Amino acid sequence: MGDRRASAAEQLAHRYRSLVEHSPDGIFVHERGIVVYANPACLRLLGAKNLAGVLGQRVARFIHPDSRDTMFERLAGLTAAGVATDPTEMTLLALDGREVPVETVSVLTAWHDRLAYQVVLHDLSAQRRAERAQRRAEQHFTTVVAQLEEGVAVIYRDGIIGSANPAARRILGIDENMPVVGSRIAQLPVEWLDANGAPLPPSRHPVARTLATGETVTAFVFAIGRPDGRRRWLSVSSRLLTPDEPGAAAVCSFTDITEYLAGRRQLEYQATHDPLTGLANRSLILSQLSGALAASGAHRRVSTVMFIDLDRFKSINDTMGHAIGDTVLRIVAHRLLRALRAEDLVGRLGGDEFLVLLAGRPDDEELEPLVQRLRAAMAEPIVARGHRIAVNASIGVTTLEPGDTRTPEAVLHDADIAMYEAKPAGHRDATGGRGLRGDNSNVS
Repeated sequence: MGDRRASAAEQLAHRYRSLVEHSPDGIFVHERGIVVYANPACLRLLGAKNLAGVLGQRVARFIHPDSRDTMFERLAGLTAAGVATDPTEMTLLALDGREVPVETVSVLTAWHDRLAYQVVLHDLSAQRRAERAQRRAEQHFTTVVAQLEEGVAVIYRDGIIGSANPAARRILGIDENMPVVGSRIAQLPVEWLDANGAPLPPSRHPVARTLATGETVTAFVFAIGRPDGRRRWLSVSSRLLTPDEPGAAAVCSFTDITEYLAGRRQLEYQATHDPLTGLANRSLILSQLSGALAASGAHRRVSTVMFIDLDRFKSINDTMGHAIGDTVLRIVAHRLLRALRAEDLVGRLGGDEFLVLLAGRPDDEELEPLVQRLRAAMAEPIVARGHRIAVNASIGVTTLEPGDTRTPEAVLHDADIAMYEAKPAGHRDATGGRGLRGDNSNVS
C-alpha cells in the first residue's frame, strides 16, 4: 500500500514538474534571496543560455532597482505556505541589460522540506509594444486631425461636444476664449440655417439624425450664421463613432464650401450669360424655350417670343468704333430690362440681336403697345463719349400655341422672319436678306 502511495506521489510530482517546465510563463524559486530553480521560459526572459547562468545568483540581481523595495515588501507579507501575493507589475533586468516588463505573483511554498518563494512571471513586452504603438497611433491621429482644414468634432447623445479640432472652431467662427469641448451644440453662438436661409430645426441637423437613427449622412449642405455676422455654407458628414456600441457618439466632419459655391455660381453664370451685357446668352435662351415647349399650356411659363434687331448698327461700329458700339449695346440691354418685367427673360443672341421671352400670355391689345413702348425706349438718343447716337429697333413677334411642335431653333427662326418683315424697307439689304448687323460678337 505504501509503495503505491509513494508511486502516485512521484507521478504527481513528475506531472507538476512537467507543467512547470513547459509553462509559457517564467517560473523561478528563490530561497533566502538565492535563485534555486528557473524553468526554460524564465531563462528566456532573463537571456540565460542555461541554468548555470541563473542558479546561485541573488534574486535582486534580476530585479530593476525601482522594483526591488516593492517586491521585498510583498514577500514580507507572505507568512504561511500557500499564501500568494496579488498580481503586480515590475521590471526584470536580463543578463544582457535589457529591461523586461512582467506581471508577477509570488507564493510561499515548500521546497525540499524548506520554505521558499515561487515566482510566476508573465511577460508584458508584447503588451507594452502594442500599447506604445497604440499611443503613437493616437498621437499621430491627433496630430493629423489637428492639422486638417476640415472641421472634425465628436458629439455625444446628449448633444455635448466631446472633442473638436482647431479647424472646427475656425470654420464656425468661435472665439478662442469660448469653450467648445464640453459645451452643447445648442450653446454655440452659431445660427443653423437650411438651404433657403430659414432656421434649421435641430432634428434635421445631420448629427441629430445620426444619433437618433444610426444613419450615416454624407455631403449634407446647409448654412451657418457666424458670431461675426458672416454667412458660410458647409458640407457636413456624420456617422457613428463606434456603431457596435450602444449609446455611441457621432463623429461629424464639415468643410466650408462657400467659395466653391460662389465659384460654381460664377461659372454657371458665365456659361449662361453674355459677357458684354450680362443678359442671357443663346444657350440659356434655347434652354428656356425648350422647357416652355415641353410644358403643357396650363404650366407654360413662356408664351411669346420677341426678336429685336437694331437698324443699321453696323454703321455705328464702322464710323465710331467698336468701343462705342459696345457702349450702345450695353445701354440697349439696360433699357430693355428697365422696360420689361422681372419675370420676362431678356437675352442677347449676338451682335445687335436681342431676344425677349415674355412670361404669361399678353392679350393682343397689350402686345402692340408693348412693342411700341420698346421701340420708343430704343429710339431715345444715346450719348456715348461725346457722340449723340440715334438707334432704332425692328421687333418681330411669334407666339407659342398649345401643342406647338416646333423646336427652339425653329421658334427663333420664325421670330427672326417676323422681325425682318417688320423692318423698314430702307433698312433691308439689297438681296432681300436679313437686315444689316454689326460684328460685335461677344457671344457665349
